Amino acid sequence: MPRDGCALACKNPGVSNPDRLSGLDTSFLHLERDVSHMHVAACSVFEGPPPAYTELLETVVSRLHLVPRYRQRLAFVPFGQGRPVWVDDPHFNPRFHVRHTALPRPGGDEQLKRLAGRVFSQSLDRARPLWELWLVEGVAQDRFALLSKTHHALVDGISGVDIATVLFDTSPNPAPVAPPAEEWVPRPLPSRAQLLADALLERATVPAEIARGIGAALRGPRRLVRRSFDTATALKAFAAGGFEPAPSTPFNVPIGPHRRFTWVRGELKDFKAVKNALSGTVNDVVLASVTGALAHYMRAHGCETEGVQLKAMVPVSIRADFERGALGNKVAAMWAPLPVGTADPAAQLEEIRLAMADIKESGQAVGAQAVTELAGFAPPTILAQAARLQARQRMFNLVITNVPGPQHALYVLGRELECMFPLVPLAENTAVGIAVMSYNGQMSFGLNGDYDAMPDLEAFAGYLQDAFDVLVRAAKSVHPRSRAATDRGRGPRASRGGRLRVIEAE
Repeated sequence: MPRDGCALACKNPGVSNPDRLSGLDTSFLHLERDVSHMHVAACSVFEGPPPAYTELLETVVSRLHLVPRYRQRLAFVPFGQGRPVWVDDPHFNPRFHVRHTALPRPGGDEQLKRLAGRVFSQSLDRARPLWELWLVEGVAQDRFALLSKTHHALVDGISGVDIATVLFDTSPNPAPVAPPAEEWVPRPLPSRAQLLADALLERATVPAEIARGIGAALRGPRRLVRRSFDTATALKAFAAGGFEPAPSTPFNVPIGPHRRFTWVRGELKDFKAVKNALSGTVNDVVLASVTGALAHYMRAHGCETEGVQLKAMVPVSIRADFERGALGNKVAAMWAPLPVGTADPAAQLEEIRLAMADIKESGQAVGAQAVTELAGFAPPTILAQAARLQARQRMFNLVITNVPGPQHALYVLGRELECMFPLVPLAENTAVGIAVMSYNGQMSFGLNGDYDAMPDLEAFAGYLQDAFDVLVRAAKSVHPRSRAATDRGRGPRASRGGRLRVIEAE
């Protein structure tokens, strides 16, 4: 994201107090437990010698005015009578958040993965701004890494890309960042009485705003009926897809607080070649590759896969283009079928393509958006209980998120970003999560696994690479003329869910 767009106010426009967390943002606080950390993260590897710690620290500090939320912490309303609010941290110390470490010799990817797993296993301190950035030396000769962590209550995957690039440049020799108009001075902390009074005042005034909205809607009854019908249909589709229990698997077991982290790399052009030859989207190819890896892993562990269909929770972005760069969460969910019982990889991809097209047409993602919006009206105590129930869910087997990144080179202090491996957090009873990011012609898979439940996470990464290689070979075997005939026979499909942008790299 261009730096001049990063100055968007870090606000939640859907609530009366723009510094108050939304219902969805708050749910990520309630979901967090000793065993489940709700931060999104990434391991970014750079070419070139590492910068000095002080040089990186100065760069971060010089750009914090572009993301003012990064100097704020949470303030909690007494007696749980309202959602938390963001307040300036009067004791903000950038050295606490920007950290410095090095791998023991000889360094390398394996040691970097081990360090990343340990860093990502630690919860963020809620008494401070909810982010960390680690400078890692000793990765290899003329290479270094940055490990970043940001709490999910602050940022989702899509806006995370925008915020991360605040520290990045599009040129190795960028123009200097314009300094802030005035020096940052933290606002006084609100008292407990003030926090409580503000929350109670909002509770008393927001219903009046809702009543006025209903009055305006009643002036157009036909439009109200039509919208209600569409929402009811979408909610029905969401419930049908989301509330059926997911199958029992080795991936759905009690987890601990510790993590393993690894990655798989591919070329975006290869994913596009597969979807062009075998049909579907890049996101469908990602899901099919993961399906093949899950099937292989389950069979290797003695699990029956015949006739089994797993279920993935796939986030979709409901963030409008004009909201890119604003913090907070603008995501809903779709439930993607993963046919591990289908033996042929090309047939797996076709099943996924058809299922995802039907899901988009059904309005399931619109229903998920409606449920998300309802969370904003739930009393805080009810919202907390709902989040706890979700944490013990059996509605999906794992999360798979695919975030489009910039398709051009990025730099930090003149050093080029080679690759970025994202991390999606694990909920309770979910031992593995897969995050995918496209960047500069690459597809990077970040695999987050529970330390004890997934001791062979590297083997799973190998199965994922093998599954994609099989799809590439299948795509190469398709005759171009027969592929064109297949495409003509399939024809375009309209989607009633067109208001939502599916998070995928096309």
